[in-house]
Amino acid sequence: MPGDKDAGVDTAPVTLPQTVLRGLLCACPRCGEGRLFTGFLNLRPACERCGLDYAFANSGDGPAVFIILLAGFVVVGSALAVEVVYQPPFWVHAALWVPLVLAVTVLPLRPMKGLMIALQYHHRAAEGRISVRERP
Repeated sequence: MPGDKDAGVDTAPVTLPQTVLRGLLCACPRCGEGRLFTGFLNLRPACERCGLDYAFANSGDGPAVFIILLAGFVVVGSALAVEVVYQPPFWVHAALWVPLVLAVTVLPLRPMKGLMIALQYHHRAAEGRISVRERP
């Protein structure tokens, strides 16, 4: 039932593509209907539909790192190509690349964070634990 914290077994979605789609849409990784975020990047405490507790979710800096690496490749490669071919003045570079940097870093941040959280849920990722064995 919606809102019930024990609604259904806490199982991962059937397929990985379904998980990826739910993550990119910033939807609940379990039911696919609830929303992950309250603001731009603020994670909700739980799903408003199925009650999944989002305490397991810790995407850390992972989404930002992936985006920075991809954005750097795109922007620097494009800037170098434009410089070699056209040799424009500095203000043209600033006018071209500042908006592009903002677009390729800020816009994909939310879906990438949703994807990381959905993949954590799908693969049941958790913090590492030290197993203490008793010696014979």
